[in-house]
Amino acid sequence: MNEISITVVYALAEHQEMIRVRCPSGTSIKSAINQSGICEKYPEIDLKTQQVGVYGLRQNLEFELADNDRVEIYRPLSISPTAARRRRAKSRQAV
Repeated sequence: MNEISITVVYALAEHQEMIRVRCPSGTSIKSAINQSGICEKYPEIDLKTQQVGVYGLRQNLEFELADNDRVEIYRPLSISPTAARRRRAKSRQAV
């Protein structure tokens, strides 16, 4: 059986957690995340509601991984992009 190497990543505000795992060829994103143990380390991760992806492209949990893929677990946005743009524009006008 061939094995593949996967990196599971979860970015927090203060740092980025990266866990390398070796999985059987044909492993899904969900299986790789479960094998990494990251959900036990960060119980706030909810795979039912949070988006996941591979190298910045959103994928579903059943997506089949390839060797050296980087699985990313995305956090919910703390502020909407529109609100962030307005805040930046307002601060530039104040200067």
